[in-house]
Amino acid sequence: MSALNLSVLQQPLVWMDGEANLRFFDELLAGLTGRDLIVLPEMFTTGFAMEAAKSSLPEARVVGWLQEKARAADAMIGGSVAVQTPAGAVNRFLLAEPDGTVHRYDKRHLFRMAGEHQHYLAGEKREIIAFRGWRILPQICYDLRFPVFSRSRNDYDLALYVANWPAARAAHWQALLLARAIENQAYVAGCNRTGHDANGHSYSGDSRIISPQGEILAAGEPHQPAVLSAELSLDKLREYRERFPAWRDADEFSL
Repeated sequence: MSALNLSVLQQPLVWMDGEANLRFFDELLAGLTGRDLIVLPEMFTTGFAMEAAKSSLPEARVVGWLQEKARAADAMIGGSVAVQTPAGAVNRFLLAEPDGTVHRYDKRHLFRMAGEHQHYLAGEKREIIAFRGWRILPQICYDLRFPVFSRSRNDYDLALYVANWPAARAAHWQALLLARAIENQAYVAGCNRTGHDANGHSYSGDSRIISPQGEILAAGEPHQPAVLSAELSLDKLREYRERFPAWRDADEFSL
Protein backbone atom coordinates (compact mmCIF):
# COMPACT_ATOMS: atom_id res chain seq x y z
CA MET A 1 0.00 0.00 0.00
CA SER A 2 1.50 3.33 -1.05
CA ALA A 3 -0.64 5.59 1.13
CA LEU A 4 -0.65 5.46 4.93
CA ASN A 5 -3.28 7.49 6.78
CA LEU A 6 -1.71 8.48 10.09
CA SER A 7 -3.20 10.18 13.14
CA VAL A 8 -1.34 11.43 16.22
CA LEU A 9 -3.30 12.00 19.45
CA GLN A 10 -1.90 15.05 21.25
CA GLN A 11 -3.84 14.80 24.52
CA PRO A 12 -3.61 15.35 28.29
CA LEU A 13 -3.23 12.35 30.60
CA VAL A 14 -4.82 11.53 33.93
CA TRP A 15 -2.06 11.10 36.51
CA MET A 16 -1.54 7.47 37.54
CA ASP A 17 -5.07 6.32 36.66
CA GLY A 18 -4.92 3.70 33.94
CA GLU A 19 -8.61 2.97 33.66
CA ALA A 20 -9.47 6.68 33.47
CA ASN A 21 -7.01 7.13 30.63
CA LEU A 22 -8.39 4.13 28.75
CA ARG A 23 -11.93 5.49 29.12
CA PHE A 24 -10.77 8.86 27.80
CA PHE A 25 -9.15 7.30 24.75
CA ASP A 26 -12.18 5.03 24.27
CA GLU A 27 -14.25 8.12 23.50
CA LEU A 28 -11.59 9.76 21.35
CA LEU A 29 -10.93 6.65 19.26
CA ALA A 30 -14.63 6.03 18.69
CA GLY A 31 -14.74 9.04 16.39
CA LEU A 32 -11.69 8.16 14.28
CA THR A 33 -12.27 6.29 11.02
CA GLY A 34 -10.32 5.68 7.85
CA ARG A 35 -6.91 5.58 9.54
CA ASP A 36 -4.14 3.02 9.07
CA LEU A 37 -2.04 4.01 12.09
CA ILE A 38 -3.00 5.85 15.30
CA VAL A 39 -0.35 6.95 17.80
CA LEU A 40 -0.86 7.75 21.51
CA PRO A 41 1.69 9.51 23.78
CA GLU A 42 4.41 8.02 25.98
CA MET A 43 3.10 6.32 29.15
CA PHE A 44 -0.43 7.02 28.01
CA THR A 45 -1.99 5.10 30.92
CA THR A 46 -0.13 6.92 33.74
CA GLY A 47 1.86 9.93 32.65
CA PHE A 48 5.66 9.89 32.91
CA ALA A 49 6.36 8.72 36.45
CA MET A 50 9.24 6.82 38.02
CA GLU A 51 6.81 4.83 40.17
CA ALA A 52 4.37 4.11 37.32
CA ALA A 53 5.33 0.47 36.74
CA LYS A 54 4.59 -0.45 40.37
CA SER A 55 0.92 0.49 40.08
CA SER A 56 0.28 0.57 36.34
CA LEU A 57 -2.24 -1.62 34.59
CA PRO A 58 -1.01 -5.13 33.77
CA GLU A 59 0.48 -5.42 30.30
CA ALA A 60 -2.20 -7.97 29.36
CA ARG A 61 -4.93 -5.44 30.15
CA VAL A 62 -3.37 -2.77 27.94
CA VAL A 63 -2.58 -5.23 25.15
CA GLY A 64 -6.16 -6.50 25.16
CA TRP A 65 -7.49 -2.95 25.03
CA LEU A 66 -5.17 -2.04 22.12
CA GLN A 67 -6.15 -5.18 20.21
CA GLU A 68 -9.84 -4.37 20.66
CA LYS A 69 -9.37 -0.80 19.46
CA ALA A 70 -7.16 -1.84 16.53
CA ARG A 71 -9.72 -4.39 15.39
CA ALA A 72 -12.57 -1.90 15.64
CA ALA A 73 -10.68 0.84 13.78
CA ASP A 74 -8.99 -1.51 11.27
CA ALA A 75 -5.78 0.32 12.11
CA MET A 76 -2.56 -0.30 14.01
CA ILE A 77 -2.74 1.55 17.35
CA GLY A 78 -0.02 2.09 19.92
CA GLY A 79 1.82 4.16 22.47
CA SER A 80 4.17 3.48 25.37
CA VAL A 81 3.28 2.23 28.85
CA ALA A 82 5.13 1.44 32.06
CA VAL A 83 5.33 -2.35 32.38
CA GLN A 84 6.57 -4.53 35.23
CA THR A 85 8.41 -7.60 33.91
CA PRO A 86 10.08 -10.45 35.86
CA ALA A 87 13.44 -8.77 35.20
CA GLY A 88 12.27 -5.29 36.18
CA ALA A 89 10.28 -2.31 34.93
CA VAL A 90 10.46 -1.12 31.32
CA ASN A 91 9.03 1.79 29.34
CA ARG A 92 7.47 -0.25 26.53
CA PHE A 93 6.05 0.88 23.20
CA LEU A 94 3.13 -1.42 22.37
CA LEU A 95 1.61 -1.49 18.87
CA ALA A 96 -1.36 -3.70 18.03
CA GLU A 97 -2.48 -4.61 14.52
CA PRO A 98 -6.12 -5.27 13.56
CA ASP A 99 -5.44 -9.02 13.33
CA GLY A 100 -4.25 -9.07 16.96
CA THR A 101 -0.50 -9.10 16.30
CA VAL A 102 1.35 -7.08 18.95
CA HIS A 103 4.76 -5.45 18.55
CA ARG A 104 6.99 -4.35 21.44
CA TYR A 105 9.91 -1.96 21.73
CA ASP A 106 11.54 -1.14 25.10
CA LYS A 107 12.96 2.36 25.46
CA ARG A 108 16.71 2.22 24.95
CA HIS A 109 17.78 5.65 26.25
CA LEU A 110 16.57 6.35 29.79
CA PHE A 111 16.26 9.96 30.93
CA ARG A 112 18.83 10.09 33.73
CA MET A 113 18.04 13.72 34.60
CA ALA A 114 14.76 12.41 36.05
CA GLY A 115 16.34 9.23 37.40
CA GLU A 116 14.60 7.00 34.86
CA HIS A 117 17.71 4.82 34.60
CA GLN A 118 17.35 4.01 38.33
CA HIS A 119 13.77 2.76 37.98
CA TYR A 120 13.59 1.19 34.50
CA LEU A 121 15.65 -1.24 32.47
CA ALA A 122 17.00 -0.09 29.10
CA GLY A 123 15.92 -1.92 25.97
CA GLU A 124 18.60 -3.89 24.18
CA LYS A 125 17.77 -3.22 20.52
CA ARG A 126 15.66 -1.21 18.18
CA GLU A 127 12.70 -2.74 16.38
CA ILE A 128 11.34 -2.22 12.88
CA ILE A 129 7.74 -3.19 12.17
CA ALA A 130 6.38 -4.19 8.76
CA PHE A 131 2.78 -3.04 8.31
CA ARG A 132 0.75 -2.63 5.11
CA GLY A 133 3.89 -2.31 3.00
CA TRP A 134 5.55 0.21 5.34
CA ARG A 135 8.59 -0.23 7.56
CA ILE A 136 8.07 1.57 10.87
CA LEU A 137 10.62 2.43 13.58
CA PRO A 138 9.11 3.00 17.06
CA GLN A 139 11.09 5.24 19.45
CA ILE A 140 10.37 6.81 22.85
CA CYS A 141 11.02 10.39 24.01
CA TYR A 142 14.72 10.66 25.04
CA ASP A 143 15.66 8.32 22.15
CA LEU A 144 15.11 11.38 19.94
CA ARG A 145 18.36 12.95 21.17
CA PHE A 146 20.51 10.07 19.84
CA PRO A 147 20.70 10.23 16.03
CA VAL A 148 23.01 7.24 15.64
CA PHE A 149 20.41 4.95 17.23
CA SER A 150 17.76 6.06 14.75
CA ARG A 151 20.12 6.22 11.77
CA SER A 152 18.40 4.91 8.68
CA ARG A 153 20.13 1.99 7.02
CA ASN A 154 17.54 2.25 4.27
CA ASP A 155 15.55 -0.08 6.52
CA TYR A 156 12.57 2.08 7.57
CA ASP A 157 10.15 4.55 6.02
CA LEU A 158 8.51 6.12 9.07
CA ALA A 159 9.87 6.85 12.55
CA LEU A 160 7.40 7.24 15.43
CA TYR A 161 8.41 9.20 18.54
CA VAL A 162 6.06 9.20 21.53
CA ALA A 163 6.85 11.53 24.40
CA ASN A 164 6.18 13.37 27.63
CA TRP A 165 8.52 16.20 26.53
CA PRO A 166 8.34 19.27 28.84
CA ALA A 167 7.14 22.58 27.44
CA ALA A 168 10.36 24.25 28.57
CA ARG A 169 12.23 22.23 25.95
CA ALA A 170 9.61 22.41 23.18
CA ALA A 171 12.01 24.12 20.76
CA HIS A 172 14.47 21.23 21.14
CA TRP A 173 11.68 18.72 20.50
CA GLN A 174 10.61 20.46 17.30
CA ALA A 175 14.16 20.88 16.01
CA LEU A 176 15.16 17.28 16.70
CA LEU A 177 12.07 15.86 15.00
CA LEU A 178 12.85 17.93 11.93
CA ALA A 179 16.48 16.83 11.95
CA ARG A 180 15.60 13.13 12.22
CA ALA A 181 13.31 13.42 9.18
CA ILE A 182 15.81 15.26 6.98
CA GLU A 183 18.93 13.30 7.91
CA ASN A 184 17.23 9.92 7.53
CA GLN A 185 15.10 10.78 4.48
CA ALA A 186 12.08 9.31 6.24
CA TYR A 187 8.70 10.42 7.46
CA VAL A 188 8.70 11.31 11.16
CA ALA A 189 5.73 11.56 13.52
CA GLY A 190 6.16 12.93 17.03
CA CYS A 191 3.30 12.49 19.51
CA ASN A 192 3.70 14.55 22.68
CA ARG A 193 1.18 14.98 25.50
CA THR A 194 -0.38 18.20 26.77
CA GLY A 195 -1.45 19.33 30.24
CA HIS A 196 0.30 19.15 33.62
CA ASP A 197 1.46 16.28 35.81
CA ALA A 198 1.61 15.81 39.57
CA ASN A 199 5.30 16.76 39.60
CA GLY A 200 4.47 20.25 38.36
CA HIS A 201 5.69 19.76 34.79
CA SER A 202 3.85 21.37 31.88
CA TYR A 203 3.61 19.74 28.46
CA SER A 204 2.86 21.80 25.36
CA GLY A 205 2.31 19.01 22.86
CA ASP A 206 3.83 20.60 19.73
CA SER A 207 3.31 17.26 18.01
CA ARG A 208 4.44 17.00 14.40
CA ILE A 209 4.10 14.92 11.26
CA ILE A 210 7.03 15.71 8.96
CA SER A 211 7.95 14.68 5.42
CA PRO A 212 11.39 13.32 4.43
CA GLN A 213 12.21 16.72 2.94
CA GLY A 214 11.39 18.48 6.21
CA GLU A 215 7.93 19.78 5.29
CA ILE A 216 5.56 20.07 8.27
CA LEU A 217 2.50 18.06 7.17
CA ALA A 218 0.62 18.57 10.44
CA ALA A 219 1.39 20.45 13.66
CA GLY A 220 -0.35 20.59 17.02
CA GLU A 221 -1.09 23.97 18.55
CA PRO A 222 0.90 24.45 21.79
CA HIS A 223 -0.98 23.44 24.94
CA GLN A 224 -4.09 22.45 22.98
CA PRO A 225 -5.43 18.89 22.73
CA ALA A 226 -5.52 17.86 19.08
CA VAL A 227 -5.78 15.00 16.63
CA LEU A 228 -3.19 15.51 13.89
CA SER A 229 -3.67 13.61 10.63
CA ALA A 230 -1.81 13.26 7.35
CA GLU A 231 -1.67 10.90 4.40
CA LEU A 232 1.86 9.65 3.77
CA SER A 233 3.00 8.38 0.37
CA LEU A 234 5.46 5.52 0.03
CA ASP A 235 5.75 6.17 -3.72
CA LYS A 236 6.80 9.77 -3.12
CA LEU A 237 9.28 8.67 -0.46
CA ARG A 238 10.91 6.16 -2.83
CA GLU A 239 11.03 8.68 -5.67
CA TYR A 240 12.74 11.21 -3.41
CA ARG A 241 15.31 8.69 -2.19
CA GLU A 242 16.12 7.71 -5.78
CA ARG A 243 16.39 11.34 -6.90
CA PHE A 244 18.48 12.41 -3.92
CA PRO A 245 20.20 9.28 -2.51
CA ALA A 246 22.05 10.90 0.39
CA TRP A 247 21.38 7.78 2.47
CA ARG A 248 23.97 5.95 0.36
CA ASP A 249 26.72 8.14 1.77
CA ALA A 250 26.11 7.48 5.46
CA ASP A 251 29.31 6.39 7.21
CA GLU A 252 29.06 2.71 8.06
CA PHE A 253 31.39 3.01 11.08
CA SER A 254 28.91 5.28 12.87
CA LEU A 255 26.17 2.65 12.85
